[in-house]
Formats: sequence, structure tokens, C-alpha cells
Amino acid sequence: MFKRRERRIAESGPYYKQRSWQLSAGFLGIVVVVGGIVTMLSGPDTTTDRANAAASEGPLATASGKKDGRPGGCRTDDSAGAAPPRAAPEDVSWRTLGVARVPVSVSAGPTLIQGSLWWCYAHTPTGAALAAHIIPSQMSGSNWRTVTEQQVVSGQGREMFEFQRATVRSTDSQSSGTTVASYVGFSVASYTDTAATVRLLLKSAQGYAATDISLRWSGGDWKVQPDDNGSLHSPVSAVQSTSGFVLWGV
Repeated sequence: MFKRRERRIAESGPYYKQRSWQLSAGFLGIVVVVGGIVTMLSGPDTTTDRANAAASEGPLATASGKKDGRPGGCRTDDSAGAAPPRAAPEDVSWRTLGVARVPVSVSAGPTLIQGSLWWCYAHTPTGAALAAHIIPSQMSGSNWRTVTEQQVVSGQGREMFEFQRATVRSTDSQSSGTTVASYVGFSVASYTDTAATVRLLLKSAQGYAATDISLRWSGGDWKVQPDDNGSLHSPVSAVQSTSGFVLWGV
């Protein structure tokens, strides 16, 4: 049965008809994250300049003179350091964000919400894990450009994501009757002070699946690091069990 499920997920055809793309859109609220468009944008490179200018003026701009590099007003519990989490934070609660329900933590973040931006994550593996859940989930809504400029690392990958995302209609709330998967756990595949890779565990009526999110510590907070093809996460793949994951207990 597991092999048959894998074959279904890896089915061929246009990306929008592939189950992996549908899983991505339903699970994460990312509507155009599976790449496939590799044509470089032509003309002067103004997209990055505009995005960098917006980011420097936005709420995530680093406050000058701060020894820890955190933006002004950002406070988190970073006492866990680089130690891998053995359990979910005790102060986790759940909130609806776009088409997904996401975990938030008073201690690990996001501790600041300003309009469409949910930010200020702990400089820890758990903080990275929460950012991996929340930032991609914001990309289905109409404010995706603001989130992208502030919380996705600039470069070719972000430009490709913006190019692809602009062709898809935004969805600010889950459609009635639509069944989506839920976040049920995570593991931190790798972690340093400047970068992390978080594996998200998802569950739907079809079973468990997982995808990886890469992040970078930039401007005093965690930001998603996209692939050069514009994908914010790895291809979604089926998994047999929850072994090796920290479970949210939902």
C-alpha cells in the first residue's frame, strides 16, 4: 500500500495536477512552490532592489546598536541554545492562518504580530521550527508580497518564487468543504546559528507526509531560504510513521 501511495505522489503530468503539488498547496498554503519554471527574468534587476528597499524600511529592519542584532521590540527565550528539542514547547497554542492552523509559542515565537507579518522567533531549533510552519503558510493570502519581502531571503530563488506566485489567485481563507492536511510534528534535520533545515510532518486522510524547509538567520530573525527554482520547500513525500518527529500532540 505504501509503494502505491508513493507512486501516486510521484505521478507525472502538469505540476498543478500532480498530487505532490496538491499536497503542498493544501498542507502549507503555498500555492506555487513546486518549481518547474526555470526561465530567468529578463531586463534590469530591479525586483531585488525594490524588495531590499522595502525590507530595510519594514518592521524587520535591524535596530542599529543592538548587541544581539534583534529588531527593536523583539524578545524571545533563547536559553535552549542549539540543543535539539525533545518535545514541543509547553506554551504552544494554535491559530488559523490562511488555509492552515499553525502552532505559536509565547517563548519561541512568533512573539510579534504586525498586520500580515508574524515574526520574532527564538534563535533556537524550536524557533526555526515555528518559523518553518508559519512563514510558508502565509503565502496563500493577498499579503504574500509583504511577507516575501520581509521573511524570505533575497536572491534568485525569491525572484523566481515571486514570478510564479504572481500568476496564482490568493486565498485568504479555507474554502467551505475543502479538506486540507494538518501539521502534526517536526524534526530539525540540521542546525547552526546561521542556518537550519526543518522537516515538517503532515497528516491527511491519505496518511502522513513530510517536506523540508530551509531557513537562514538574517536581520535578527529566521527567514525562509528558497531554492533557486523558487520553491520554498522540498517535494512532499509520503512517510510511514511518526518515528523521529517531535509531535505537537494535536
